[in-house]
Amino acid sequence: MTANDGDLQARAAQLGALLLERGWSVTTAESCTGGWIAKVLTDVAGSSQWFDRGFVTYSNEAKSEMLGVPAAELAVHGAVSEAVVAAMAAGAAQRAGSQCAVAVSGIAGPGGAAPDKPVGTVWLCWQVSGRIQTRVQRFDGDRDAVRRQSVAAALEGLLAAAGAGQ
Repeated sequence: MTANDGDLQARAAQLGALLLERGWSVTTAESCTGGWIAKVLTDVAGSSQWFDRGFVTYSNEAKSEMLGVPAAELAVHGAVSEAVVAAMAAGAAQRAGSQCAVAVSGIAGPGGAAPDKPVGTVWLCWQVSGRIQTRVQRFDGDRDAVRRQSVAAALEGLLAAAGAGQ
């Protein structure tokens, strides 16, 4: 999946129109993307009507303190895991009072890989009206490419989940 800035902006605008139509808001909980999802969303004029806030929780401590991710989940599964992104999304949605949340945690590289989690491994979670969907992706490319693909996947997943969440 390759996305350029125009693709990301188009997806963000489409999501914003959908959220505005539904009267919903969205919040982000980001690790490896470092706020990039929130940046793309807030690049859309009028996003203050449907974007509530974003959490950049790069460290495990931030995930626990800001989003309530249990330390035990981090210790057992690691930050790049289904359990942790699900907890991140739930914590973000609860703290923001948003109907929609997206969470991302991954290994963008070049370091940080483990045998079971190579560079490019990214877990994503979408929570819409209390329903949670998770997915793991394996992205190719350098650090920037992995992060850009993560942002694109996060937006696409939000569009799909919010569109289905009638």
